[in-house]
Amino acid sequence: MDAWARPWAERSRLNGWAHEFLLFGLKQAWACLFGGLMLALIVGTHLWWPALFKSGGAPLARYDFLVLAALAIQIALLALRLERWDEAAVIAVFHVVGTVMEVFKTAHGSWIYPEPGLLKIAGVPLFSGFMYACIGSYIARIWRLMDFRFVRYPPIWTTWVLAVLAYLNFFTHHYGPDIRIGLFAASAALFGRTWVVFTPDRRPRRMPLLLGFGLVALFIWLAENLGTLAGAWAYPSQRHGWHMVSPGKLGAWYLLMLLSYVLVTAVHRPAPPPVGEVSAQPTEGGVR
Repeated sequence: MDAWARPWAERSRLNGWAHEFLLFGLKQAWACLFGGLMLALIVGTHLWWPALFKSGGAPLARYDFLVLAALAIQIALLALRLERWDEAAVIAVFHVVGTVMEVFKTAHGSWIYPEPGLLKIAGVPLFSGFMYACIGSYIARIWRLMDFRFVRYPPIWTTWVLAVLAYLNFFTHHYGPDIRIGLFAASAALFGRTWVVFTPDRRPRRMPLLLGFGLVALFIWLAENLGTLAGAWAYPSQRHGWHMVSPGKLGAWYLLMLLSYVLVTAVHRPAPPPVGEVSAQPTEGGVR
């Protein structure tokens, strides 16, 4: 693509911006490979699986098929070297912590998985853990594709403390105070001065890291709306018919995404930009 697109991109500044924006979108889509395939499978099985099952053409329950399909995707990503083994190990950790939370939350009635299946733990289908793995896979892949570097990154240990507290709060708020407001404030204090430097094409760009976190949480929430519309899981408020997931869930996804991000830093250590590549003091006004 670059062989024919580059001369066009160099004809004018507008063409260059359009070319860079296209590359940015393509890299984002490529990083979302795992999540995109899983979402397509959830929607596709919602549309066609019942008819297959009734006609005798579906030997598996839909949830069990999704588990096996997710496992096949993960194996393919590793076999094709689209994902590294150390990344997969961290993603597997997020899969486990996500599944543990799913078991706890469904036991407390936070949401339900209404369909039958054999590959379940305490009523939670195992494909649910892969939905968390999709988030980790995206973060690990986009980090490499965009060559993430950071300006004014906080001490690593502070981000781990925040991530652990965020995860624990998903459990403890059922029995005591909900500290998520404090967690949001702590994340703003830690990352408020941090900028992520990324390279869609040849020139490094940058944006506030908190803005990036918020955008990722927003797209996860949109994907969740599509997942509940496809009947993969349901909230109590959707028992009598589908409607959009409450925007209040954005905060929960923000904290879960933050946990996944901090886990990925175990294999992708946050590093500053090379000396002279970008100034140490970002200009005001967002992406540059």
